[in-house]
Amino acid sequence: MSSSSATINISSSNAAITFRTAKKLGLLEEEFERIKDILGRVPNFTELSIFSVMWSEHCSYKNSIVWLKTLPKDSPRMLAKAGEENAGLVDIGGGLACSFKIESHNHPSALEPYQGAATGVGGINRDIFTMGARPIAQLNSLRFGNPDLERTKWLVRGVVKGIGDYGNAFGVPTVGGELFFDDCYQVNPLVNAFSAGIVEVDKVARATSYGVGNPVYIVGSATGKDGIHGATFASEDIGAHSAAKLPAVQVGDPFQEKLLLEATLEAIATGYVIGIQDMGAAGIICSTSEMSAKGEHGMTIWLDKVPTRQADMLPWEILLSESQERMLVVIDKGHEQEIKAIFDKWDLNCALIGEVTNTDRLHFYMHGELVADVPADDLVLGGGAPVYHREYKEPAYTAEVAAFDASKVPQPDYAAVANHLLTHPNIASRRWVARQYDSMVGTGTLTTNKPSDAGVVMVKGTNKAIAICVDCNGRYVHANPEKGTAIAVAEAARNVVCSGGTPIAITNNLNFGNPYNPEVYWQFVSAIKGMTTACLKFGTPVTGGNVSFYNQSNDGGAVFPTPTIGMLGLLDDVATHTGLAFAQQDDLIYLLGPSTDDIGSSQYVYSYLGIKLSTAPYLDLDIEWNVQQAVSNSIKAGYIQSAHDVSDGGLLVTLAESAMPKDLGFSIQTNPDVRKDAFLFGEGQSRVVVSVSPGQKAEFERYLVQEANIPWAKLGVVTAGPAYVVDGQELVNNSIKDAYDTVLEKLFG
Repeated sequence: MSSSSATINISSSNAAITFRTAKKLGLLEEEFERIKDILGRVPNFTELSIFSVMWSEHCSYKNSIVWLKTLPKDSPRMLAKAGEENAGLVDIGGGLACSFKIESHNHPSALEPYQGAATGVGGINRDIFTMGARPIAQLNSLRFGNPDLERTKWLVRGVVKGIGDYGNAFGVPTVGGELFFDDCYQVNPLVNAFSAGIVEVDKVARATSYGVGNPVYIVGSATGKDGIHGATFASEDIGAHSAAKLPAVQVGDPFQEKLLLEATLEAIATGYVIGIQDMGAAGIICSTSEMSAKGEHGMTIWLDKVPTRQADMLPWEILLSESQERMLVVIDKGHEQEIKAIFDKWDLNCALIGEVTNTDRLHFYMHGELVADVPADDLVLGGGAPVYHREYKEPAYTAEVAAFDASKVPQPDYAAVANHLLTHPNIASRRWVARQYDSMVGTGTLTTNKPSDAGVVMVKGTNKAIAICVDCNGRYVHANPEKGTAIAVAEAARNVVCSGGTPIAITNNLNFGNPYNPEVYWQFVSAIKGMTTACLKFGTPVTGGNVSFYNQSNDGGAVFPTPTIGMLGLLDDVATHTGLAFAQQDDLIYLLGPSTDDIGSSQYVYSYLGIKLSTAPYLDLDIEWNVQQAVSNSIKAGYIQSAHDVSDGGLLVTLAESAMPKDLGFSIQTNPDVRKDAFLFGEGQSRVVVSVSPGQKAEFERYLVQEANIPWAKLGVVTAGPAYVVDGQELVNNSIKDAYDTVLEKLFG
């Protein structure tokens, strides 16, 4: 059947398609008119469904791409720029590269937390191994509402179990992450999953399609009705109707994914794979269109050849299904049997469903009938997908933020604040979560027995290790999106440096409310500006990531703007790995970085004092850079025993977290020139607590005085415990460690 006659057959059955249908699929009227112009006719329902998912925010980034393009994307290490491949790719030397990425599964997890979180883990790992990289570590960044509410407990238990069950069975260690609670996340939790893998530079696979006549295969699981219209579901507010969209939540199988990993890497190693892409959001239509557009070719696809789980699936159901553990693979013609034999060996589907054409169009057939005829490039980001410049304006609440005056806050009962912070769910031990994750599978994790500010995992066969972390404090970003996002980048870099690594690149997961709300969009634009400034300062280009809008309930309540930063660092020598725990009694404790009177947006102000709007914490990127260089140089020189950055909860929490692992204590003096609550509980940035053995004192202080160019202070000394002593007063006895360790267990266990 020729394409011209097929078009006539398609158009003859489209009279019933109107904007009313398009609107139900999430399309704007101007988009419906543009589709008709592109096709030269009214689309049929299958074609309209194709455009609706490919032009959804989740796939097209139509409301964000103009600002995403302003992010820094270049460095000598970059091997794939943002958006070019399934995941970012960075040269780590020795002929190796690290592929890494972070993505959200927020809306599915809000409805079905176990499968929503599990399939988020599965999807992000597939993005890594479709690059030809073997995943070696994963992280997650989780945010929920009030932990005392039953719905929150149900969500937390389901999400944590889903992540643990999938990751543990798949065989990739979870080496760290974030867990944060606030009422703003009550309806719409955030579940962001990060994965990193290692690949030889000359064995990287690409998400492309070319070579007329090359066969197109679908490999892995059969296609079912789970996840249909998942991309459009992720591009709308959560509301009372959302439960009806449970079919939009995918179902995962980690054991199938493990087989798919091994088969995929084996197939890529043959050299016969032209291109390969994970079937994530929007399923087959996304993979076929993006690979074809990138390779400037077309495809003919026979949908009736796709292995399915249910009988009589309709063409649009097959095209849009987001069933998990599937890949689209284009193979060099003549090598079909070699590739098929690999997938047969792993007991996986490997079905021939089409071929590459020179038409630049996608022709989808069902039982010999052409059911859709669409141009590939017009569907995709960077091609013909819509691009919008949205209105934005500063929210009214920022005036109240600016009006915050710390001088009017009286000094508190310091012991009461210390106890409050160390037993708060946002600060207390994550032991209940960590015990559900296998951090040691793969035998490369260095931080299970030597915890540090970032997760550190060996690159086997070398003396290198990667350091990875996820960071963002949505409270800071809400107070000042530009500054708060710069803080997220700075803290992520600081965590890598404190662990003995050098920051080299980031990925991001930009979680915001509805982009059509000008105040939400102002938060987004401001966050991009802050990220750009900080990434340029630290030389950490953006390798890609994910934009997740519509994180709010349909009554208009948006989450805190939460641009989660996933940072990749490199340890050229694993010997520089530095833990956060004090090593022994009588070691000296130093504070590197500035002490200020800043208490804005701290956990102390927010939850202990109940002040919900205050200024974002202090940050000076030049000082931050100098502090990080001083920490890095001190680690390499062997001056310090431990390093732990000051972040949530402030200095007192940092000291307690350094003392607890070995049941030690500390005795310190505060700075009389700084208000005491700010010194102990403020969250001003660019501060790191380090411990130094007495024998290194002279050399370390010589370095600080003559070379470091940073503010610093000798705080005190590590003690045998059990007391945490400040200015001669025992604020907390380290018996609080039991309460610190068991907060989450008592809430959720």
